[in-house]
Amino acid sequence: MEIASIVGQVQSFTAVAVGLLLGLSSLGTAIGFGVLGGKFLEGVARQPELSPMLMVRMFIVAGLVDAFAVISIAMGLFLLFASKNPLINAVLAVAQPATTG
Repeated sequence: MEIASIVGQVQSFTAVAVGLLLGLSSLGTAIGFGVLGGKFLEGVARQPELSPMLMVRMFIVAGLVDAFAVISIAMGLFLLFASKNPLINAVLAVAQPATTG
């Protein structure tokens, strides 16, 4: 019965970790896009003739900022929906010798 309790704890901690991954990555991306857009508008207001160059650079940085969120979301969803959660497999591998011997 103790193994079931440990597996339940691992699943609950995994759900909390996934929530933190999704929430914090979304928050970081939102802050990053806000700062990026603000600085872009400042640059265009100061020198309107550099608008095309600044826009290209803004989109490159926006892709990099967004890539962090996508990687975090993918890792969180993998941990949540993977048929064989690596964390639970580790617990079961440690518990296996105790149950067979």
